[in-house]
Amino acid sequence: MLNAIKSSWLGNTRADVLSGMTVALALIPEAIAFSIIAGVNPMVGLYASFTIAIVIAFAGGRPGMISAATGAMALLMVTLVKDYGLEYLFAATILTGILQFILGLLKFGRLVTFIPQSVMTGFVNALAILIFMTQLVHFTDAGWMMYVLVGVTLVIIYGLPRLTKAIPSALAAIVIVSIITFAFGIDVRTVGDMGHIVSTLPSFHLPDVPVSWDMLKTIFPYSLSLAIVGITESLLTASLLDEMTATGSDKNREIRGQGIANIVTGLFGGMAGCAMIGQSVINTKSGGRKRLSTLIAGVFLIILIMALSGVVEQIPMAALVGVMFMVCFGTFDWKALRSLHRVPRSDALVMLVTVAIVVATHDLSKGVLAGVIISAVVFAWRAAQIRAERKISAAGDSVIYVIQGPLFFATTTQFNNLFNYEQDSANVHIDFSRSHVWDQSAVAAISKVTAKYAERGASVRCIGLNTESQSLIDRIGLGASGGGH
Repeated sequence: MLNAIKSSWLGNTRADVLSGMTVALALIPEAIAFSIIAGVNPMVGLYASFTIAIVIAFAGGRPGMISAATGAMALLMVTLVKDYGLEYLFAATILTGILQFILGLLKFGRLVTFIPQSVMTGFVNALAILIFMTQLVHFTDAGWMMYVLVGVTLVIIYGLPRLTKAIPSALAAIVIVSIITFAFGIDVRTVGDMGHIVSTLPSFHLPDVPVSWDMLKTIFPYSLSLAIVGITESLLTASLLDEMTATGSDKNREIRGQGIANIVTGLFGGMAGCAMIGQSVINTKSGGRKRLSTLIAGVFLIILIMALSGVVEQIPMAALVGVMFMVCFGTFDWKALRSLHRVPRSDALVMLVTVAIVVATHDLSKGVLAGVIISAVVFAWRAAQIRAERKISAAGDSVIYVIQGPLFFATTTQFNNLFNYEQDSANVHIDFSRSHVWDQSAVAAISKVTAKYAERGASVRCIGLNTESQSLIDRIGLGASGGGH
């Protein structure tokens, strides 16, 4: 137990603290922006980012992953807030957490294993494009100094590691550009221009809504959508960090942790959230690996809100935009783009469709769902191929059909047409050593073939069945004899 705690929390303290501080600075404008999208006070997003980060540091399944208020979730809240008000949003957030916790108990984390690599690549690239697009709004009527400061930020981010890696280059860039802006009195848009930060702690608050069946019917569709989007984005982000850090994570614990975090934030005046791929990448690239980095991000965020709100409001948006550009460039899978002509066309199509739908709808779950469906259809089409090699036994008294390919509902018609019913001898052996019987349709198809031969006075013996196939046939009751290997 003690070793597990040390492994999750300690051993990377200095890097975790500095990376967590960097993430906290990057969380503020994002949380404010997402609050504006949802149509709520900026403090709702900031409180959500604080409470979710704190809770997920302890309850999550992926050390070093950052969870907070997100744009994908904020988009789903707009209509609810507009039609029913803020209190219904708090109630929906709590219900979202309850649904996620239940899904975690049901081990829905395993679903991530059904997401193909092409969909993962499309998800990551689409998210990088979306992050990039959301930053462009900061250049509107901003003047040429905005471009200069963003350029300076990127030079520091990519240049400082060549000199020293003592502190995260992203954190250094934010501090240096802020000092330059303040020292020379440069007039550029700041964090404070996005929304006023109030120096107060979140407090416990039960949603002021009528506890009734009608209320539940109102918030359930929103909560279900929020739960699904939150789980999808969190699992995909966890999988990306697994690859980046060459470590594993507990996906079901992550879902449960997201659920607990959303229940807590709903009770403390926050909006529903999930894993943030941008901030998680910032944390990872800044050296954050343990749960401590996530905890520090939440703690430092509330410190900034409480004690340094005036200072934080003076941080130029150019510095934070530069950091987010770094995230975009680092997140986008450039290798996949260069090798697009070498991968199977179906995989390339899946990736492009995923990217196109996510970018067009700004909904990650829709793009991922479309990609998974297309991949499944392509796989089913490829798998729905079955053939047979017809042989005569050495003694010449029987015919052997060696089946190749899976036998399931999509191949049963082909299977029935593989046999030469008129010419075969009285003894027919169907060899399944290179096949697998998957479902009831497959068993019914074998039964039909057996019946057709029986009408002609021929007997059929199934051989080469593996254990699972034989068990399925015996359970359904075909009565095929001679199974086995």
